[in-house]
Amino acid sequence: MSKRFFDPLSGVHVPHRKNTALMEAVRMPAPASVVIPTVMHIGAPAKPIVKAGDKVAVGQLIAESGGFISAPVHASVSGTVKKVEDIVLSNGRSAPAIFIESDGEMRPCEDLVKPRIETLSDLAEAVRNSGIVGLGGAGFPTSVKLAIKDIEQAEYFLINGAECEPYITSDTRTMLDYTDLVERGVRRISEFLKPKAVIIGVENNKPRSIAALRARFKDDPHIQVKSLPPMYPQGGEKVLIYNTVGRVVPEGKLPLDVGVVIMNVTTLANIEQYIETGMPLVEKLITVDGSAVKEPKNVFAPIGTRLRDVFEFCGGFKEEPRKVLYGGPMMGTAVPDLDAPVLKNTNAILAFTEKDAEVKKETPCIRCGNCVNHCPMRLNPPAIAKAFNNKDGEALYKQRVNLCMECGACAFVCPAHQPIVQRHKLAKVILRNWQNSQKGDKA
Repeated sequence: MSKRFFDPLSGVHVPHRKNTALMEAVRMPAPASVVIPTVMHIGAPAKPIVKAGDKVAVGQLIAESGGFISAPVHASVSGTVKKVEDIVLSNGRSAPAIFIESDGEMRPCEDLVKPRIETLSDLAEAVRNSGIVGLGGAGFPTSVKLAIKDIEQAEYFLINGAECEPYITSDTRTMLDYTDLVERGVRRISEFLKPKAVIIGVENNKPRSIAALRARFKDDPHIQVKSLPPMYPQGGEKVLIYNTVGRVVPEGKLPLDVGVVIMNVTTLANIEQYIETGMPLVEKLITVDGSAVKEPKNVFAPIGTRLRDVFEFCGGFKEEPRKVLYGGPMMGTAVPDLDAPVLKNTNAILAFTEKDAEVKKETPCIRCGNCVNHCPMRLNPPAIAKAFNNKDGEALYKQRVNLCMECGACAFVCPAHQPIVQRHKLAKVILRNWQNSQKGDKA
């Protein structure tokens, strides 16, 4: 794959709308109950190890990791397990969830201990036990990124502080309010990775974050805080890697294959916090905003807190929301109802009024080329649409639809309001079925 599939000048200028950037995060009180899914990460579901009637404490293991690419789950409140049963997630799939009734005490588990870390393998195991996954939204189990067989592969340690979606400021608050944790985390992990350079990438519309981090690392030439143009999707993993170290991650490959270990800045801070305290991932710093929200805030919420409880903590709604999202307006996922829980990879919840959630009427494609010109992967959505309509898996393969990161830049600039991202998601299913059929023919 040539570098033409990455264009640092592509992407779109999205509205900033960082309304909560100057709001220090506040911690909400323990909710009356939480619903903690066993699937809050990419990979195999965690396996519940508690049952109805069990007493649990904050940080207690309640679901074991289900495999190498998986993550354990811990109780976010102290109280009593009411039931373990399947719930429907926002992606339409069902998974077991652990329902806990809080006693309001938030008692920490007495068995928690700080991990002992002497090697990179120890570090990877500690991160695995912490239950930490990519907290910027991807949900990839972070321990897998640190399971490195050949340390020489890790040439660059890249920290993602771009936070390019509108509204979301949870990473910004991490960089401003928990600079100490970020600094210690960078230094600790670098000690084991031994990269030739550490780069912290932050969009230049966050000058306070850049200044705070540069002040911490000003005497260390090995660590660079790189100011990046505010061009969405700057925070996309492959885009950020190209725009910081100039390397292309080939289709089907991981960042480590091009010498990069990449981590979200809030993920990094949570790893350091776990190492220093022994408390696993049990709460999330999330941005609560949108035109329907009365009092936008950055909030620390226990994982599993129902969204309705978080919104209530933020004063409720100005008017009944028409749409509620996990994440930002570009890549966020609509939630079916307000009983949906805060997940490990929830970095924001946004609620929009009828006016702002209105879906514009779709009209025929006029072949303007905007989608092609603004795609950071230089894909061709009209050609993909043709292959999709024909259910042509081979053509979808040739059009590299799997390179689509579903960032939504194409749909953002489409004057015909075509559902390009949804089409690409469905096209990937057709491609996957075609690839499976090809394997079957060769068997």
